[in-house]
Amino acid sequence: MPEWFAIAVAAAYGLVLGSFLNVVIHRLPREMSLLRPRSHCPACGATVRWFDNVPVLSYLVLGGRCRGCRAAISLRYPLVELASGGLLAGCVARFGITLTAAEAMVMVLLLLPLAFIDLEHHLLPDVLTLPGIAAGLAFSAAGGLTTLADAAIGVLVGGALPYAVIVAYRAIRGVEGMGLGDVKLLAMVGAFLGWRGALLVIGLGSCVGAVVGISLIASGRGKRDTELPFGAFLAFAAAVALFFGRELVHALGWVQG
Repeated sequence: MPEWFAIAVAAAYGLVLGSFLNVVIHRLPREMSLLRPRSHCPACGATVRWFDNVPVLSYLVLGGRCRGCRAAISLRYPLVELASGGLLAGCVARFGITLTAAEAMVMVLLLLPLAFIDLEHHLLPDVLTLPGIAAGLAFSAAGGLTTLADAAIGVLVGGALPYAVIVAYRAIRGVEGMGLGDVKLLAMVGAFLGWRGALLVIGLGSCVGAVVGISLIASGRGKRDTELPFGAFLAFAAAVALFFGRELVHALGWVQG
C-alpha cells in the first residue's frame, strides 16, 4: 500500500472518529449515555440528520448553526474532527503501517477528549485514563512504542512524581495544587511512552502551564490562584513527546547513540 494512501485513509478514519470523540467530550462529563439518544441540538433538541453530521463539511455548509433553530454550534466540533484526522494521519506518517502506529493512534484518541474535557470541566475521567494505562502496558508487552519494563517504570514515575507534588503542596499551602486526574493521566503517558516520556511530558506540560499562567496574570485575566486546565497542557505535551520524543531525549542526553 502506498504511504500517501495509508496516510489519507488514516486521516479519513480520524475525521469520523473525531465526530464520535465530540460525543464523548460533550456527554461523558455530564454522565450521559454515549449511544442514546442520537446526536441532537443541545438548544432545540432536534435530531441531527445524517447529512448534517458529516465531519467538518456539515459545519461549513450550515455556517456553524443548527439547521432547525439556528443556534450556534461550538467551533470545538470541527476542531476536534480536524485534530483527530491530522493526528491519525501523523501517526501513520511517523511510524508507518505498524503496531507502533496503532498504539500511537490509541494514545492520541485518548488524549484528545481528555484535553477538551479538562479545558471545559477541569476533569480527567477515570473511564479514559485507567483503560489507557492498561492499553499502554498491553501494547508495550506486544512490542510497541517502548518495552514492558520501561512502560511499567513509566507508570510508577508518571504517577508517583505528581502525587508527591500534591502531598508537598498540600502540606505547604494547605490547598490542592494538582488533581488526582493529572496523576492518572501521567501514569497513562508513562504506560505508552515509558519513564523518559513521562518525565519529558511533566517538564513540557509545566512549561506550557507556566507560560499560560504568566500570560493570564500579565493581561489581567488571571491571578496566582486561578485554576488552570493542567491536564490539557499535559495532553498537548504528550502529543509532542509522542511524535518528537526520540529526538528530544537524545538532545537532552538521556539516550546515547
